[in-house]
Amino acid sequence: MAVLFVLLILFVLVSLTEAAHNTTAGCVIIRPPRDGGIRYRGLTQEQIRSVQVLPVDYEIEYICRGNRIIVGPKVRKCLPNGTWTDLNQRSKCLLPCPKVWTSLENGRVVVSPHGPAVEGTVLHYTCLSGFILEGRNSTQCTKLGKWDYPKPICRYDRHYTGKKKLYIGALFPMSGGWPGGQACLPSAKMALELVNKRTDILPDYELELIHYDSQCDPGEATKLLYDLLYTEPIKIVLMPGCSSVSTLVAEAARMWNLIVLSYGSSSPALSNRQRFPTFFRTHPSATLHNPTRVQLFQKWGWTKIATIQQTTEVFTSTLDDLEQRVKEAGIEISVRQSFLTDPAVAVKNLKRQDARIIVGLFYETEARKVFCEVYKEKLYGKKHVWFLIGWYADNWFKIKDPSINCTVEQMTEAVEGHVTTEIVMLNPETVRGASNLTSQEFLAQLNVTLGGKSPEETGGFQEAPLAYDAVWALALALNKTVGPLKAKGRRLEDFNYNNKDITAEIYRALNTSSFEGVSGHVVFDAQGSRMAWTLIEQLQGGSYKKIGYYDMTKGNLSWYGNDKWIGAGPPADQTMVILEYRFLSQKLFVSVSVFAGLGILLGIVCLTFNIYNSNVRYIQNSQPYLNNMTAVGCMMALAAVFPLGLDGLHVHKSQFPVVCQFRLWLLGLGFSLAYGSMFTKIWWVHTVFTKKDEKKDKRKQHLEPWKLYATVGVLLVIDVLSLMIWQIVDPLHITVEKFTREAPKGDQDVLIEPLLEHCSSEKMNTWLGVVYGYKGLLLLLGIFLAYETKSVSTEKINDHRAVGMAIYNVSMRRLITRGEWQSDQQETMKTGSSTNNNDEEKSRQLERENKELQKIIQEKEERVSELRNQLSERQALRSRRRPSSSNLNHSTPPMPTAHPDPKSLLPPPGYPLPASDNHSMPPSFSNSSNLYQPDGKIGRNNCHTSRLQLLYK
Repeated sequence: MAVLFVLLILFVLVSLTEAAHNTTAGCVIIRPPRDGGIRYRGLTQEQIRSVQVLPVDYEIEYICRGNRIIVGPKVRKCLPNGTWTDLNQRSKCLLPCPKVWTSLENGRVVVSPHGPAVEGTVLHYTCLSGFILEGRNSTQCTKLGKWDYPKPICRYDRHYTGKKKLYIGALFPMSGGWPGGQACLPSAKMALELVNKRTDILPDYELELIHYDSQCDPGEATKLLYDLLYTEPIKIVLMPGCSSVSTLVAEAARMWNLIVLSYGSSSPALSNRQRFPTFFRTHPSATLHNPTRVQLFQKWGWTKIATIQQTTEVFTSTLDDLEQRVKEAGIEISVRQSFLTDPAVAVKNLKRQDARIIVGLFYETEARKVFCEVYKEKLYGKKHVWFLIGWYADNWFKIKDPSINCTVEQMTEAVEGHVTTEIVMLNPETVRGASNLTSQEFLAQLNVTLGGKSPEETGGFQEAPLAYDAVWALALALNKTVGPLKAKGRRLEDFNYNNKDITAEIYRALNTSSFEGVSGHVVFDAQGSRMAWTLIEQLQGGSYKKIGYYDMTKGNLSWYGNDKWIGAGPPADQTMVILEYRFLSQKLFVSVSVFAGLGILLGIVCLTFNIYNSNVRYIQNSQPYLNNMTAVGCMMALAAVFPLGLDGLHVHKSQFPVVCQFRLWLLGLGFSLAYGSMFTKIWWVHTVFTKKDEKKDKRKQHLEPWKLYATVGVLLVIDVLSLMIWQIVDPLHITVEKFTREAPKGDQDVLIEPLLEHCSSEKMNTWLGVVYGYKGLLLLLGIFLAYETKSVSTEKINDHRAVGMAIYNVSMRRLITRGEWQSDQQETMKTGSSTNNNDEEKSRQLERENKELQKIIQEKEERVSELRNQLSERQALRSRRRPSSSNLNHSTPPMPTAHPDPKSLLPPPGYPLPASDNHSMPPSFSNSSNLYQPDGKIGRNNCHTSRLQLLYK
């Protein structure tokens, strides 16, 4: 048990020790090289003395004293395992030897090992053809920074009768991002060998290739370009690969008057003669895909596309060129998305904006990310077509990629049916070009040269024909310059970096090159880019099928007709929108028209009735001409229903403005006639009967009819003038209004956009505001006047109070119920007295007065009852004060008692009798008036019989 306890303690101590060690993870400070030191970034001298361990990812930099230079790793980085990077490579501070020894006029110098000339570097010298080396052919750099032997020289061999050599400086990327030199360098050497054997091409010259590995790195290429330019022999042409390296070389080459011919650069930025005046390339520009894409867009009838690109210079330039080309072709780029590393948001935006035809510009690794998101967003299938670059591997979507979370089956489903465009780099036709080889014979020889290596494992195998044809293009151009230079007294071997004439001749010869090569027909455009065929392929069933070729030089599309689509055919470039004009319901139109017709018929009946009974006094008092105008106005307003129901279903577009004008004039004039007549009656009644004159004077005032008609005429003229100005200044025309799109129940890829035709003008709201404002104010004024004159009665206009009703209804009712169609004489004979047409109004007034008088009488009767009570009390008091003997006053004659007329004390017919007094009326009540006469109360409160008869008449 004790042993187990001890082991447990030891285990805990070891764990704690390891934990403490992990908390101080880092790298121990190392010693600097001899004659050198270390630069610690971000640390002071005191911190450097106190710190023994530097953190992970910390970098140190070696520096050398004096003019010594560092050989080996210059920067080291602390790794998580506690060691520094590249510890197996020693860093030294060595003295450099003079660089003059590294170049030899009319000869070549090979530096071993490659790099700066320092202690241990060996230089090997050789002379060019026609020259003899004088001196030792090698020398070594010592510790003191000096060469151990003098520099040799190359003297001209007067007895040399061989060919003169022309040197080509080349940069082939044997490694790096695009190791295209693995296949391009052997194919270039094959071409040089055949060119040098030909007696009809440069018979007096021999082409020799001086090449280095650029690693497809601009930094490395800069150093190698320096070596090519500042070491012998002079190079007549430079041949770089990779777009980034070619950009560097082409921009610097014009300072040395050098022609640059690239075999592996596709960046559209290189097609800039201002920036790269001496640049040519047998590799077509990436923009060469764009004419083919535009041709396919036009073939399938697409006018709207979308793009998504990786944010790199080559794709940005390509897309700019595509945008210009599609614009010239009348095609719109509706959506343009870009991304750096994560395409999720860009793909979602494509779906949100209903992208259908999508051009994708990105590298293969990003293509997998894009289509994983495409699968998630369902942005594929029969409604979508993707256009990609054709340089991906055939199984690129099946390669397992840890950066995506989609299965192979999902990726295969998402990429099905997409179209690729690829530059034709191998002539599809069996023809023998300038090299007297067919494309298949070239491939066979290249495979032999590569030693049986698999093309998939050899970088630049697809671009190998381009490098082969680049050498042939240069050889044919140099051969073409021999004659013109000889005529000027110049030779190719006289070329130097200051001679612009020979450069101009070579430029002119390359610019006019045209020959058949193993990659196809070789010809350059004005920007020095290769013009070639484009191969069009489609992914069908998980494998690519050729569906056509496009020759940009001739604008010829060779189509196989074997393209396949998931749907019935090529999809639409956007959701199909069907324009559908909406018309008025015919059932509704007929129904409303029937009612409008009935209304017009009723108006005719009323108009006929008014004209037929125009001799009746009641009709005459109603101003029949104004009533006729009202009837006509109503009929015109009802007639507007018919043109309002006419639309594009019945009327042609050219006739529609006439219908619009007809609607406006019918409604406008109809309102003016109908409402204007009623308004005129109210206006004049208010004007005549609201003045502060006596009622007698009001009734004596005479209303002249012509004033009424003139008022209607003024309102009508205002409408006519306003409508004429409207139609002259801003006439009505047909306008099509669009409504929210509707999705039918069937195919969801189709939307219906309802359209409605209606009448409108440029400033419709302004005109409607003026008309509505004027009519609205007129309506409000009419309502106000009708309220003000509600109690006015006049014989001249006997129906003004019924303006809010139908005047004709009032007239007919009066004639039918009261028989007012009879003459005035017959009416007088029947009634026996003249009856005022305003009996109803008088009756209402009398009723109101009777109610007021009834209230007054009730108050008076209450007062009389009170006075009776007081009189009774006084009489009783006086009787108690009299002597008991009644004989004292027996001889006094009784006072005469006045007996009032009982009828005068009765209430009017229909009113209740006053409440009877419980006490009998004393006999002396008749004298009560005499007792209180001086007071005046009884006299004032008495109601005379004649007055009551007048009130209750």
